[in-house]
Order: sequence, then C-alpha cells, then structure tokens
Amino acid sequence: MTHQGTIFRELHISGDPFILANVWDKGSAKMLQSLGAKALATSSAAHAFTLGRVDGGTLTRDEALSHASDILSVATVPVQGDFENGFGDSPEDCAETVRLAAEIGLAGICIEDTALPGDAPYDYDLAVARIRAAASAARALPQDFVLTARADGVMIGRYDTAAAIKRLQGFSAAGADCLYAPMPPDMAALGRICAAVDKPVNALVAGHFAGYTAAEFAALGVARLSLGSALARVTHRAIYDAATQMFGGGFSQLQNGIDAATIDAMMA
Repeated sequence: MTHQGTIFRELHISGDPFILANVWDKGSAKMLQSLGAKALATSSAAHAFTLGRVDGGTLTRDEALSHASDILSVATVPVQGDFENGFGDSPEDCAETVRLAAEIGLAGICIEDTALPGDAPYDYDLAVARIRAAASAARALPQDFVLTARADGVMIGRYDTAAAIKRLQGFSAAGADCLYAPMPPDMAALGRICAAVDKPVNALVAGHFAGYTAAEFAALGVARLSLGSALARVTHRAIYDAATQMFGGGFSQLQNGIDAATIDAMMA
C-alpha cells in the first residue's frame, strides 16, 4: 500500500496547485474531505480558537499532536500538521517534532522561522540549522514525510521578500521539501519567490490573495494552496453576524444554515 506521505509528496506539482484544506475538528475534516479535498492540514490558529485561545505560541506540542490524531482518525487522505515553530527553539526540538509527527501518522508538517510567542525571526544560520535537523530526521524515517519550511517574517513585517527568498533558498539547500512564505506583498512578489527556488511553493489563500483564482496561482508556478485559518474565520464571521443580529432582536440570518440531510451525508 502506498504510504500517505508518498501520496502527499506526489500532489506537489509546480504550476498545478492542489488545495491543502486546513480543518479544525473531525466534523470540518469530514466535510472538506467529502467535498473533494485531496489533503488536509491542521491550523494552529483555528485549533487555538477551539480552545478559547489566541493564535501564536499558545498550543503545546502534546496538544497539537493530540489534535492532529483526532483529524487522522477520520481522514482518508494525507494530513499535514501546522506545527508553528516546531515547538522549540533548537534544531533538536524540530527534529523531535518531526519524529513524533511521523509516529502518529502525519504525512508532513510545516515549521516556521519565528520564535513564539513574540514572532521574532530566528537568526538566519539558526533558522537554516533548524530545518536541516528536521529534514535529517525526516529522511531517517521508514516512510515518506514532507517537510515544509516557512519564512514567516515577510508576513509580519520583520523582513522583506528578498530576505524571505534568501531564507527559502537556505531551507531548500538544508533539505526542505516544500517552501512557504505566507502573505508576500502581492502576486508579483509571490511570482518572484516561485522563480527563485527549486522546490514546490505553497501559497496562502487568505486576505487579498483570496481574490485570485487557482489558475492565476498556477501561472506563477505555485504547487500548493493552503487556507490557514481563513475558512475557520468564515465560520466565525457567520457566528458573529448572526449573533449580533440575534442579540439585537432579529433572527433572519439563522435561515442561512445548511440542511441537516446534507451535513449528515458528509458525517456518514
């Protein structure tokens, strides 16, 4: 039987992006899977919200692994773990996170280059060393495992696109399988990233990037489109809008729900 890690790796084709559907519980996993998702991922932000916490360093590694195990229990497609900064600052922490993620059956994980909490980017050399250790651990596994390395500083204004490209190139040389700089300034910057690296690139479909089509991302050479917490935030918007109206005396937005039969069919 082909391992999920191998299936996951084969989905990554530059210029033919698939949607990596970020989910936050068993129900959302079943829904997205039934609607056509070829792969699922956890979302650290969406997971934190389910626990009544803010995003960014509020989850422990054990909590993330337990949450991922819940998703894996209903998944029939590969699942990636959104594992923040690898749950530790050292290269050894990242390597151990890879080993534990593979142990529960994840097809891959992504690791950010910023310390949590606080979002301060790691020094370039340490950032690369962390990915090198994670990649070494991944290659030592008996199964295929896709390691995604993230350059998050461009998203949070800590460095520019050129610096992100330098980091992604370093991560690639260190052994990362997929490269990811969430929310560069614009599509032109995303195109520069794709052209400058030699591994599949993930793009985050959130914010103004949600205004583009899959075909437009494909034209840049993107291999994967992830949602982050964007879909979870759509559900939060629905709750917020309906509740705001409701506590003001109106209920019409509650008519926008989907019928039980459709949901029941997905859960079954």
